[in-house]
Amino acid sequence: MPLFGKTESYLGVDIGAGGIKFVEFKKTKGRPQLWTYGMIHEDMDIHVGAHEKTPEELVKQEEQAESREPVPAKAAGPIDIADPRIDRYAALLKELLKQGRAQSKRVTASLPVSHVFHAVVTLPKVDKKELNHHVQAKVKKMLPRPIEEMQVVHEVIPPRTPGTEAKDMKVLVTAAPRELVAFYTAIFQRAGLQLEELETEAFALERSLVGKDTATVLLADIGAERSNFFIVDQGLPITHRSLQIGGNQIDRLFARYLDVDPDMVGQLKQDVSRLGQKIPVEPFMSVVEPIAKEIQYSIDLFLHQSGNEAKQPEKIILTGGSALFPPILSFLQQSSGIKTFIGDPWGRVVYQDGLKPLLDPIGPRMAVAIGLALRNIV
Repeated sequence: MPLFGKTESYLGVDIGAGGIKFVEFKKTKGRPQLWTYGMIHEDMDIHVGAHEKTPEELVKQEEQAESREPVPAKAAGPIDIADPRIDRYAALLKELLKQGRAQSKRVTASLPVSHVFHAVVTLPKVDKKELNHHVQAKVKKMLPRPIEEMQVVHEVIPPRTPGTEAKDMKVLVTAAPRELVAFYTAIFQRAGLQLEELETEAFALERSLVGKDTATVLLADIGAERSNFFIVDQGLPITHRSLQIGGNQIDRLFARYLDVDPDMVGQLKQDVSRLGQKIPVEPFMSVVEPIAKEIQYSIDLFLHQSGNEAKQPEKIILTGGSALFPPILSFLQQSSGIKTFIGDPWGRVVYQDGLKPLLDPIGPRMAVAIGLALRNIV
């Protein structure tokens, strides 16, 4: 139920493959104060039609962006805004918000990164009024679909040393299919909500887990069906890689390891995480080893980009539903040699002390929703 009286609030909603999460804040003395939150676990077919790039394709894409020799990428499948999933997801969302007694109708939501184009491009220094034209011309051949079908936004990456002069400028470009934007807009409209902002999970995670820290950080988001890896530098998510391995595979291995019914795995994982019980990593190597390799590959790719040669990530922050599973943290810390820890998205949020035992275990699963709700506060 709501924790405070009626006031203006900010609602963040994360619709993902494992269900829906939401959080609502109010702004108090410039800080976000927890109002209410909730989640529903449901298999949701959000990522259908996405093209899973191979490591070789991702490397080529990054090199092309840096060398200014782009070629067209493969297209993702179309998304039909008349899809019956829209009504189903809208009904689930509406009921969840009702049960959580959310009051705000204004929503910031996230787009699945599997459908979003994300790249850093280098451009000659141009006037601010001409930048959009140059960005569109640069990425036109790199996009997975005709640029007319994409919604493109960009942000200039500030120079590492403020005040220094350079002939070129680096620009972070994000683009999403207009059909995807329409699909998500329809979900929220049919749920009786006003969708004010759509942004990628990367920016939401950076906001909730990194904040004002300008250090180079790797975020590893281990979701239900896939894991996403972002390198954040100067407060911006610069690179993104994705691996189709996640909590669902871990659950199957855990059920086999304990010889229990798969329906019991969720609670058992929470119990061993809360009690800090030691679990051998060997039964889970088919999951944790590819994650470790992907992290190292992401770092290598980032360090080979021009200007990043000395920017070794200072830390690895884990988030997502399976981040609390003990073998993941211990193995990644050992294999990377980099300080690795579970992110705390509640760290910038004001809430009653008595809620901490309830909020800490769900923090990794709520990080995107928290970052979305923080958008209009921080």
